[in-house]
Amino acid sequence: MDLLNAIVALLNFVFIPAAAYGAQLALGALGVTLIYGILRFSNFAHGDTMAFGTAMVILVTWWFQGMGITLGPLPTALLALPFGIALTSALVLGTDRVVYRFYRKQKAAPVILVMVSLGVMFVMNGITRVIIGVEEIRFEDGERFVINANDFKAATGLAEGLALRTTQVLTIVTAVIVVAVLFWFLNRTRTGKSMRAFSDNEDLALLSGINPERVVMVTWIIAAGLATIAGTLYGLDKAFKAFNYFQLLLPIFAAAIVGGLGNPLGAIAGGFLVAFSEVAFTYAWKKVATYVLPESLAPDGLAQLLSTDYKFAVSFAILIIVLLFKPTGLFKGKSV
Repeated sequence: MDLLNAIVALLNFVFIPAAAYGAQLALGALGVTLIYGILRFSNFAHGDTMAFGTAMVILVTWWFQGMGITLGPLPTALLALPFGIALTSALVLGTDRVVYRFYRKQKAAPVILVMVSLGVMFVMNGITRVIIGVEEIRFEDGERFVINANDFKAATGLAEGLALRTTQVLTIVTAVIVVAVLFWFLNRTRTGKSMRAFSDNEDLALLSGINPERVVMVTWIIAAGLATIAGTLYGLDKAFKAFNYFQLLLPIFAAAIVGGLGNPLGAIAGGFLVAFSEVAFTYAWKKVATYVLPESLAPDGLAQLLSTDYKFAVSFAILIIVLLFKPTGLFKGKSV
């Protein structure tokens, strides 16, 4: 019985939260890795693109709710998501036309584009805060739980109750669908194959008649879509606050680099690796240890390796280790 309670506690506080968080990081890292692989620079404005996209989804969600339009047990934000993606795509395409295109035509070094993206990041951050404010916003509605802790306890007789939130299930299911559609698009469609060819060899792709501006446009639209979906799922699962997405930039880049910057499969693996590492290092293991260890060996303290205040330090440590020992990442992306 104690072993079952330990498993439930592990699922409740480590596996399920880390899986949901990993899916959110994976979607964010996919956007970063696509831009790096095709446009050849690290886009530091990606976190604030996520914030802007989520803010647009929240505004449309409030509009729908005001008109009495909901999705029943599911969050109304799912209805607002396409509108948020469209508005975010318009913003990033406008930014590309006004800012990035000039440097692309000048064939500026990647480091210059990185510095430009930092400027864009601060502008986007300011725009998002002006539009929606700086306070924490909760915008999830519908059914809160798929599995309720008290119902689980009553059904199983266990001391530990398993709580599975709707947003966690929604995050994982949405991530699987989005990743499957993205890989199908990149591998099966003509535009997707053009993007891959452009990423592998730009000069040869241009000689083959591929339109570079079309590739750039599609890349930005996909990146905006991934950013908006990832940001919305993160906001539904936790809460929306504009500054939180700026902080997410580190684990997202860590995920992309750990997996192999420029490698979509690596971005997904890196997202889950970073998420599980952060949760495992900052979880207080006392409860699980109390169930599985004899009473004489049970820890007196929290058995927590790091405070939750230091969770981003885990991402930073992983990032440094990978850059030192395997700069191309686990899946051999482009060297950084």
